[in-house]
Amino acid sequence: MKAVVLHEYGPPSKLIYEDFDDPTPGLGEVLVRVHAVSINPVDWKMRSGAAKEHFPVTFPGILGRDVAGVVAKLGEDVEGFKPGDRVFALAHATYAEFCVVKATDLALIPEGLELTTAGAVPLVSVTGDQLIRRAAKVQQGQTIVLTGALGSVGRCALFAALEIGAKVIAGVRRKQFDEVLALGAAAAIDLDDDKSIASVGVVDAVADTVNHDVAAKLIGKVKPGGIFASVLGPPSNAALNPTVQVNAIMATPDPKTFIHYGEAIRDGKLKLPIDSMMPLSEAGAAQERAEKGGVGKIVLTA
Repeated sequence: MKAVVLHEYGPPSKLIYEDFDDPTPGLGEVLVRVHAVSINPVDWKMRSGAAKEHFPVTFPGILGRDVAGVVAKLGEDVEGFKPGDRVFALAHATYAEFCVVKATDLALIPEGLELTTAGAVPLVSVTGDQLIRRAAKVQQGQTIVLTGALGSVGRCALFAALEIGAKVIAGVRRKQFDEVLALGAAAAIDLDDDKSIASVGVVDAVADTVNHDVAAKLIGKVKPGGIFASVLGPPSNAALNPTVQVNAIMATPDPKTFIHYGEAIRDGKLKLPIDSMMPLSEAGAAQERAEKGGVGKIVLTA
């Protein structure tokens, strides 16, 4: 098969589109013919070596976590799937024409959802959903601050919080206020403006997708006994706020969540902007573009 292979840590040019051994599904696994893969920050952090402490790459290695495609072959003891099924998952080594996925991590793509769109769903859906439900433990009627509410993870987190019935103060840029309020946020603050951040009153929780100095400024807004939850680790001053529970989260696969968010996108209840689609062979250029920020999801098509 063809795959995007990394032989050493470095810049996007280190991603080489070349021949690679075909994977074989083992016990409880499914071989998926890849149609769409989306780029996520963890991908370029792994490529550069920035994430090697937690996510080391064994060279030669294939990156990629999201995948949408069609079942090509079943391993032993797999039930609920058959060759030809349209599926999506949070997996590993997905920058390739084929990848192997644990059957327990795989979900059928909702009817009516395009494969290219489905390829952008898995990682951001479970990250946003688990940030709100598992890490921030948001409850109906609570008031929370959600930073980066118009990012891909942030949009999923906003959707989850609104489903629960929470009041969301969205942390975005001032030019994004109208857009995030239209999506259901009760209020918005400008993360680039200290006065705007300072205007926030006491809240039940902060759900953070930004970190850095913004996180350090917002943790003090959480009520005693409240929660500061983040996908990027604790704020630098977490120890100075001992009454706040700090929960960092690392998302785990959940097929039910993939399906729920896929249906929401299909039905127009959730918007997950896809900036562009590029061929798998241009993964390096796609990562370079995504790493600069300011764009929606970039999907690679195989």
